[in-house]
Amino acid sequence: MRQKTLIASAVAAALTMFTCTASAQDVGSDSSSEPKKAKNLEAITVTGSHIRSVDVETSQPVFTMDRQAIQATGLTNLNDVLARLPSAGTPDITPQDTLLNGADVGGRYVDIRYLGSTRTLVLVNGHRWSTSLSGLTDLSTIPVAMVERIDVLKDGASSIYGSDAIAGVVNIITREKFDGAEANVYYGSNQKGDGQQKNADFTWGHNTAKSSTIISASYQDESPMWDRTRAITRYGAGPRHPDDSLGLGPWGRVTDPRAEGTPGAGKYDKNGQWVPNQYVINHGSADTGNLDNYHRFTGDPSDLYNTNQDSTFRAGSKLKTIFAQERYKLTDDITLTGTATYSTRDTSSQLAGYPLSTSGIDTANLVMDPNNAYNPFPGYETPFARRTVELPRITWANSRLAHVDLGAQGYFSFLSHDWSWDANYTFSQNNIKQITTGNLYLPNVLNAIGPTTVIDGQLACADAAARAAGCVPWNVLAGPGHTPSSLWSYLNAVGTARQQSQTDDITVNTSGGLFDLPGGTVNIAGGLEHRREKGYFRPYGPDSAGLTTNLASDPTKGRYDVNEAYLELDVPLLRDLPGAQELGLNVASRYSHYSNFGSTTNNKYSIRWRPITDLLLRGTYAKGFRAPALQDLFGGNAQSFETFLDPCDSAYGAAVGSANVAAACAAAGVPTNYRQIGQSGEVGPNGGQTTIPFTQGSNPKLKPETSSTRTMGLVYSPHYVDGLDVTLDYYDIRLKQAVTYLDASDILNYCYIENLADYCANITRDSSGLINSLREGPVNLGSVNTRGFDFGIHYRLPVTPLGQFRVGVDGNYLSSYQTSNGPGSLTKNLAGWMSGTQALYRTRSNVQLDWDYKQFGASWTVRYFSGLKDSCWDVGIECDNPDYPNPVNPGQGVAQKGSTTFNDAQFRYSMPWNGKLSLGVNNIFNKKGPLYYNVASAGSGSPPYNPQFDIDRYFYVQYSQKF
Repeated sequence: MRQKTLIASAVAAALTMFTCTASAQDVGSDSSSEPKKAKNLEAITVTGSHIRSVDVETSQPVFTMDRQAIQATGLTNLNDVLARLPSAGTPDITPQDTLLNGADVGGRYVDIRYLGSTRTLVLVNGHRWSTSLSGLTDLSTIPVAMVERIDVLKDGASSIYGSDAIAGVVNIITREKFDGAEANVYYGSNQKGDGQQKNADFTWGHNTAKSSTIISASYQDESPMWDRTRAITRYGAGPRHPDDSLGLGPWGRVTDPRAEGTPGAGKYDKNGQWVPNQYVINHGSADTGNLDNYHRFTGDPSDLYNTNQDSTFRAGSKLKTIFAQERYKLTDDITLTGTATYSTRDTSSQLAGYPLSTSGIDTANLVMDPNNAYNPFPGYETPFARRTVELPRITWANSRLAHVDLGAQGYFSFLSHDWSWDANYTFSQNNIKQITTGNLYLPNVLNAIGPTTVIDGQLACADAAARAAGCVPWNVLAGPGHTPSSLWSYLNAVGTARQQSQTDDITVNTSGGLFDLPGGTVNIAGGLEHRREKGYFRPYGPDSAGLTTNLASDPTKGRYDVNEAYLELDVPLLRDLPGAQELGLNVASRYSHYSNFGSTTNNKYSIRWRPITDLLLRGTYAKGFRAPALQDLFGGNAQSFETFLDPCDSAYGAAVGSANVAAACAAAGVPTNYRQIGQSGEVGPNGGQTTIPFTQGSNPKLKPETSSTRTMGLVYSPHYVDGLDVTLDYYDIRLKQAVTYLDASDILNYCYIENLADYCANITRDSSGLINSLREGPVNLGSVNTRGFDFGIHYRLPVTPLGQFRVGVDGNYLSSYQTSNGPGSLTKNLAGWMSGTQALYRTRSNVQLDWDYKQFGASWTVRYFSGLKDSCWDVGIECDNPDYPNPVNPGQGVAQKGSTTFNDAQFRYSMPWNGKLSLGVNNIFNKKGPLYYNVASAGSGSPPYNPQFDIDRYFYVQYSQKF
């Protein structure tokens, strides 16, 4: 995309002028007879603008949480604190998302406006924080102990900060000055006694006339939670359907290998397709070479397996962080700044053993050898299936982040006005090492199920080289307990993968006054930025070669450079006039040139008008963009087992109720009575997980996403009610060319339901209709348009004999959330729906009552989530309206789920020796939300649990001591 415009050229030229001017002022040039001494402005830089101002209220909607408000939540992770915002959606990866296996799993992320974590820019003190190859920013690497406040700009800000600021900006402001020492200890636990959080941090600071030093160290230990410990997560389809969504069992299953038409070996179905018989070993039997010890497999739950009983619901993690910050006053007008952070996080998650099957391995002829003593069909290559529950799949990840900010800032006088400048260099490098165990090394598996012989009266592998390497025959069809530990060591594949992402960022900024108008000083800001993003992913070699059962992936390596320039102009037109106590305009423009796709210019226009002293009206219009992440552009192919419902399924697919879909399926060669086959056999109404891994890839031809944002709002602070503030803001965000990773459900629906032929090319089927390959990947897909309102009421009551009371209400109303998959596709309004990874609430709000009296304090918080529409489990089962047009899963009707409210309480006591004790309970009434069957198993966590809901009542205690 190349749109170098006149304004872009003007930006670059003007910035050159400002840079030269600043240099001249540094050496004392001035038109007056005596040099004017630059003075330090009593102004601040507000998030969303580079212009320093004494007015905190601006034309842009900024929500602020101070340190006290953060502590009142009883939460110790910044992502959990931000997730409480009514405008926050479900992050791309949640803490309980253990089905995903990428390097980003285990991190903590934030999502604003339901637009995805990659479209929310995260800053620390106004500077970009580290991002992964996928474009995600891990908030857990920012120590809470150092946070002074969090600013959330709920507005587009690409003209100010560049890429990623489409949904908004989270700017984390650290403590600037601290003298003394402070220690905090924290312990929290769920009611079930799991998920304990044990945190400790120590902060030391010292101030002199010239310097300010702060050093902080923190440790956080979060124990794992398991799916099996709660009814809502114990089964893959929830407590009401425990026998659905079961996976491949641990008892060996074989498919009759005899020729088509052999009597007793199978039968022909209604379409004339040969269906061979399948047999399962009788549970407990080890004599697997005798077919008499088997029974026919019919999909009975007793022959399947509940994989949730072996899987973590939320991974355990340990995080260590050290943070150092220094400010040194070199002269009265120049200050040197430096920040350094190093953190290391260890995360461990577990899944049930691998579902080993002939049909699930496409890189080897995985069958029992005709001459294997355990083969119940001697002389035949026998297809088989068996889950290795004795060897659960465990992923351990170590993430190490180094982040350094070095800079200088100062003040000078120019044009008889005060000016400020700063120059900064930011370095971020994140190194991730992943070790996986529990997958199988396929060459050794083939040896162990290969031909056998008898040596000295003992059964042995026939191949001498394999015997020398440790091979012993594997009685693979026998259930748990019949495989020796030495053989598991021979079969187990321990793989190591590494990922690195690095950002180098140089910025130069200056701002100050140009001239005066009746409304005040016209201020301008300008700056230059050069940033380089690079990274790589190096998978375990045998995984890439298809030699293990781990999902194969190819290496990733890429980089790009971006050069940017911006200008921002603030014009106060009127002030202190009837009907115009304040009237001002703000205009910003940013020109960006990327080495991989070209140039883009993004502008922003804002207005603020205060007709009376008590009322501020504000509005903005902004263009935005997001550059594709390195993984989107340069990522190697990877495999994934997908859970989906095939629209062509003759029992539950969209073809059942749509003649058009049925015709599209028939045109693709799908038989009329086709049934989708998952790991447990024929699927139910919610589909199932494929037995064959699908391929995910990148797209080097991706273009940047573009957006336009409109906001209008008001701030009302009546003088006759001291301490009362009311805010109301309307937003309208229109996102185009959205980079979206299409999964199996998307591609199938686009092909067969929306009749978008381009997507059909990604699907291949065998003669029975079964999908045997499907390619997924990122595309600039369609658009997302979202509109709604943010509202807030905050009232600090007058001090009474009973103490100080404060009341706060913050909420969001989502009026529309429309998605389109491109030209010719339907537009879907998903507001009010549970849509896979996002719960798109119509209304969400927080109400807090806070009280302080002498050394005592307490707060009560109410969190409200409006009800959502969900897909029916089946016609007549958990279904309010089976004929309702379902935009998420077409043809499945709607089940309306009710609203949910959580209550939190905290009590505080300040001790005479500068200690403070806090006791709290979140979800004090142990509220359980509705079950949602639309929740995605990968990307959110464990359906039917809603990842934005509390899983339990949670108790915590915190003690702080200042020295």
